[in-house]
Amino acid sequence: MNRVLWLVVTGLVTGSPLLAQEPKLLITLKGHTDGVNSVAWSCDGRTLASGSYDETITLWDMATGKSTVTLKRDVLWDLDPVHSVAFSFDGKTLASGSGNTVTLWNVAMGKSTVVLDGHTEGVESVVCSPDGKMLASGGFDATVRLWDLTAGKSVTVLSGHTGYVWGVAFRPNGAILASGGSDGLINLWDVATRKKIASLNGGGGGSEIIFSVAFSPDGRTLASGGHHRIVLWDMTNRNRINSLDGHSADQIGEVSPAVCSVTFSPDGKMLASGSRDKTIKLWDVRSGKNIATLKGHFDAVESVAFSPDGRRLASGSGDGTIKLWDVKADIERDK
Repeated sequence: MNRVLWLVVTGLVTGSPLLAQEPKLLITLKGHTDGVNSVAWSCDGRTLASGSYDETITLWDMATGKSTVTLKRDVLWDLDPVHSVAFSFDGKTLASGSGNTVTLWNVAMGKSTVVLDGHTEGVESVVCSPDGKMLASGGFDATVRLWDLTAGKSVTVLSGHTGYVWGVAFRPNGAILASGGSDGLINLWDVATRKKIASLNGGGGGSEIIFSVAFSPDGRTLASGGHHRIVLWDMTNRNRINSLDGHSADQIGEVSPAVCSVTFSPDGKMLASGSRDKTIKLWDVRSGKNIATLKGHFDAVESVAFSPDGRRLASGSGDGTIKLWDVKADIERDK
């Protein structure tokens, strides 16, 4: 095994700072014929899934950097870009959002098992609950839908947004679901009662479209990625903690976000963001400072995801590639 792939597998950690050294590009994964919208790691870190505008999902073996299987719906009249992918907690099921449907895939078999119908417009985001029992999806029909993963059926429809729902995220304890929309709101939903419990104003009047939401691992902080900035929210009092500015303002139009994706490192001390300015930024959550900017993509960075060990970062881009970065986040420094 060459040194680059060995680093992909091991992700060595040294030193004590938030970043032990400058992040390095490990490898570029190529195979999609169009832009990559979403990337997601399996719980064991051995597999990366990517969803693309080319209407396919690719599963990548992180030990070799090679694609192992390409997933594609076999219904010829129902082929659409794959906007979002998410693994179940046990890694056995992959969920994808494409067209007006959510598809569940058996990862080992490489085949779809269930197609969930209900959204009346495109599904933009999917996420599996931490206990592996439920899935949430956000759509262009302004709704959030909850699905029973075991039964493969709809549980409820959550209505409260007045525009596209771009991002959804479960709190780590599974009790709260957050959704971000083109109405500039982050809605918080009680999963047990299926009621909206709060709305956070990300900008007001749609001026700060919310494209991505993510909870910190301890559930105390919520990050929202909007048209121009990232906002950190305190989940105790639901007030703003900080506003992280640094990505270039989008010059294309309101429907094209500057900040496309946000995600916390597993220790919650670092935040990564992907942007239409073609960069990834790493942030110190405590100070709000930009600690690194990763360059190399030639189009918008649509999705970013930390590996389960926190040592690697995957980025999916409109340029059709996935890049793996060695961020060497020292997640054990406080143990």
